[in-house]
Amino acid sequence: QVQLAESGGGLVQSGASLRLSCTVSGRTSRRLGMGWFRQAPGRERESVAAINPAGDSLFYPRFAKGRFTISRDDVENTLYLQMNYLEPEDTAMYYCAAARQRAPISESRVDYWGHGTQVTVSS
Repeated sequence: QVQLAESGGGLVQSGASLRLSCTVSGRTSRRLGMGWFRQAPGRERESVAAINPAGDSLFYPRFAKGRFTISRDDVENTLYLQMNYLEPEDTAMYYCAAARQRAPISESRVDYWGHGTQVTVSS
């Protein structure tokens, strides 16, 4: 059974950066597509970034392009999300997600979820 554990969230000011980490246990991350989702209060969960198992195909929604970068280290079984130029609108619970053999670009593709890490951006 795959387990995902996020870390790196916190309270920051507008314009700051954060790097989220997600540690994979239970199996190697090499065959997993990985991604990040977020959910703000009163809003639906949305994709933030995704990466395929090979690491050569990345997906970002429009709001994340140019500010967020997803990466993976399969030696360390860890997924990262570098977030720059954070805005109050980025305040949400951020979830790590994994999918068997393809990038989890939508919730329907996700096979495993982490418990989330809170990111709060003050203005």
